[in-house]
Amino acid sequence: MTSRTDAAPAGFTLTRAACAFWVEAPGRGALRPVGLTAPGPGEVLVRALHSGVSRGTETIVFRGRVPADQREAMRAPHQEGDFPGPVKYGYLSVGVVEQGPEDLVGRTVFCLHPHQTAYVVPAAAVTVVPDGVPARRAVLAGTIETALNALWDLGPLIGDRVAVVGAGMVGCSVARLLARIPATEVTLVDVDTERARVAAALGVGFALPADAPPGRDAVVHCSATSEGLQVSLDLLGAEGTVLDLSWYGDRPVQVALGGSFHSGRLGIRASQVGTVAAARRGTRSHADRLALALGLLRDPAFDELLTGESGFAELPEVMDALAAGRFPGLCHTIRYDADPAGEPSCTP
Repeated sequence: MTSRTDAAPAGFTLTRAACAFWVEAPGRGALRPVGLTAPGPGEVLVRALHSGVSRGTETIVFRGRVPADQREAMRAPHQEGDFPGPVKYGYLSVGVVEQGPEDLVGRTVFCLHPHQTAYVVPAAAVTVVPDGVPARRAVLAGTIETALNALWDLGPLIGDRVAVVGAGMVGCSVARLLARIPATEVTLVDVDTERARVAAALGVGFALPADAPPGRDAVVHCSATSEGLQVSLDLLGAEGTVLDLSWYGDRPVQVALGGSFHSGRLGIRASQVGTVAAARRGTRSHADRLALALGLLRDPAFDELLTGESGFAELPEVMDALAAGRFPGLCHTIRYDADPAGEPSCTP
């Protein structure tokens, strides 16, 4: 597998028109035409191949649940519009460079860009997908980067016993990276028994919350629920810490801090990918971290996270279904095809 993309689809002709997905208002999405200007010096024109939908963050955005005091902090690179809408939002895009610096033309790249058929961005905003990473799998780069940053925050040790509560995209990614540390015992905890098969494919254990082993050295919480956070605290051993990767939007969170929380000197700490973890901030840039995450995607086990695919024209309906819980699975990807006329279509 090479990082250079396959030939463009038959009939595809590069134009200065593109199409983007917008959240028009909470709970309602639409496709809008976009006029592209020719790339200038130091810029690239990227034709999208695949994008991924973050079920957590993007469904919160789609439902209009971004808290007012977090709207600036939650802006994504290349976002247009403002919360709650209209807003063009997303950050898991993979495409091929059609125009730009010679060393990038024809290369498959990852970009933190919203769902859009083609776009012009600074060359520094794209990262080349390395050899051995298929283009569709590369949409997971942002998720793996989040998991990588979490492990830098957590600092797990050889032989640790760790639970990961919440077997979504991020939780599964964290579990797989933890499993690669020698002698580490990793248990993925979720209420959905279907996740047991995924856990086995990732090389980790699985348990329902009531059956999860206690006395963990650390717990990573990824369920974005009060119940999941409570389970995480209950699984900790003395002096342990819950690393919370969840974003709850505007929902209140309640946990019981009686019992062993005080006597066991337990802790809860947040991890968020917007800032490089303090343990590596002096030696790694955001670009370094993303490049490392893309390299980690050579691991074919991550294909287990790719559980659904739809065409770009279906994205308004797909987002509605994902937000309503009608599409099960982990990472739903969007496929970008040229229409018979050879132009990206804005017609659903």
